[in-house]
Amino acid sequence: MSRVDELNRVLRSLQAGTPDIEAAAVISEDGLVIASALPQHIEEVRVAGMSATILSLGSRAVHELGRGNLEQVLVRGKDGYIVLGNASPGTLLLILTTREAKLGLIFLDMNRAIENIKKIL
Repeated sequence: MSRVDELNRVLRSLQAGTPDIEAAAVISEDGLVIASALPQHIEEVRVAGMSATILSLGSRAVHELGRGNLEQVLVRGKDGYIVLGNASPGTLLLILTTREAKLGLIFLDMNRAIENIKKIL
């Protein structure tokens, strides 16, 4: 099984285990999709670029404001959340959730997925 297949398995498991997670992707810091479980109507290239930019801004903000190393970026929209986290050096995990998502459970599942992603990468 290739590393991409293993990453896709982690993403599918993440979605299957938490009904409030609508989509997930592993993206490089420079904005390239490594693995994804995104709906077809979402353009991967655009999502990857935006995610890399948001994570970069978050990293700069925590550094400039003396908050230590960046762990997550959370964006709340009317219809749900976008959660970004460092998956390993040079990669990030993107999760899209429903509006009703329990963030504590999302963060717990996200951290477990990140540990699995680190082992694969």
